[in-house]
Amino acid sequence: MVSRIVKISKEQSFFLFGPRGSGKTSLLKSIYHDPSAVLWLDLLETQIHDDLANDPALLKKMVAAHPGKTKVVIDEIQKVPELLNVVHQLSLESKHQFILTGSSARKLKRNKANLLAGRAFSYYCHPLTYEELGDQFQLMNVLRFGSL
Repeated sequence: MVSRIVKISKEQSFFLFGPRGSGKTSLLKSIYHDPSAVLWLDLLETQIHDDLANDPALLKKMVAAHPGKTKVVIDEIQKVPELLNVVHQLSLESKHQFILTGSSARKLKRNKANLLAGRAFSYYCHPLTYEELGDQFQLMNVLRFGSL
């Protein structure tokens, strides 16, 4: 895996936005890889998506069912923006760190989603840079195909 420049908070809840294929999920899996400390919810998984879309309050029960897990990753949060109200409430009531990924901050804003009123930082995972790629950087390939 290519080492990314983006430095993210280890304590504060945050959004990690970026285009599809920019490595958001891979980056987070490399940081939050301990299954005993992290509750990982991938909204691309049909069953998880459907359960939480039908009942966003189920998130509270899922978090409560894993008391030792202090970090909650919700991948592709823009798929169920109603979850942000529950995340907001949980962030006021608990000491959990919420890590929320999405490809589109604009989509969330357009749908008037709760962006946690300053309770979460926003980070951006851009396509790979020359500095990140190092010896693997090939200008002609980047010009032809981009650096996602």
